[in-house]
Amino acid sequence: MEVDPFVTHRSLLFTVAYEMLGSAADAEDVVQESWLRWAGADQAEVRDARAYLVRIVTRQALNHLRTVSRRREDYPGEWLPEPLLTSPDVAEDVELAESLSMATLTVLETLGPTERAVFVLREVFDVPYPEIAEAVGKPAATVRQIAHRAKQHVAARRPRVEVDRTEQEQVLERFLRAVNTGDLQGLMDVLAPDVVAVADGGGKVRGAARRPVVGAAKLAAYVLGGFERLGVRPVVSAAWVNGALGALVEVDGALIAALGIDIEGGRIARIYSVANPDKLARLDSAAALSR
Repeated sequence: MEVDPFVTHRSLLFTVAYEMLGSAADAEDVVQESWLRWAGADQAEVRDARAYLVRIVTRQALNHLRTVSRRREDYPGEWLPEPLLTSPDVAEDVELAESLSMATLTVLETLGPTERAVFVLREVFDVPYPEIAEAVGKPAATVRQIAHRAKQHVAARRPRVEVDRTEQEQVLERFLRAVNTGDLQGLMDVLAPDVVAVADGGGKVRGAARRPVVGAAKLAAYVLGGFERLGVRPVVSAAWVNGALGALVEVDGALIAALGIDIEGGRIARIYSVANPDKLARLDSAAALSR
């Protein structure tokens, strides 16, 4: 029995939608809408199912992106992408892992909808310019210009520091030990002096910072002092979050936050803490991603 091309390419379609939207929930909606359009199409006339499906998903994601961009302008506090649990295999695909990182997805939020679509399709999925042009409804020459500008924009704002797996594991282990034992000095030692932590509580989490916290001493006191003030004893454990080693924070067995972590020079340079409960519902298993 022949497998439906939509089933074959579903993980790819979800990945495209997620990279464009930064939201697993919205990406799932887009994939579902795209399936309805695929089911209603004359599939016998489709020569390249993969290209056709990517085109459908792109158009649906663009429609969603224009809507959610307006919603995010009114978002309480900092907005961060919805985190995904990923398998260690994703990290082996360096380009995919980098594109999924919290740092990159946050930078992609600063692009316009069409710019983001063009960047994602070209830089992450290597879609030919004529296919991108058809997907976004622009001439191919214009798409090339958009791609060039978007690539420069992202490169200027995205931190690109390569850290080997062993160093990641060692730094993360020190961080986890310090947080789990309440070791203030140990936590300060593993944080870069100018570390930046961004928290997304969605206006629903007591104690979530509305603005970035900058500096090792300030952040260490904020983290450990915050747990003490709230009267909770968290358990922070390592996890693969958006293609890199990160962490999950639990209290009494309930997940309260997912952390994306950037490491530079043997210390933690940036922490992206997603605590909005609406963004934690899909962290029970690794997402199926591909490109």
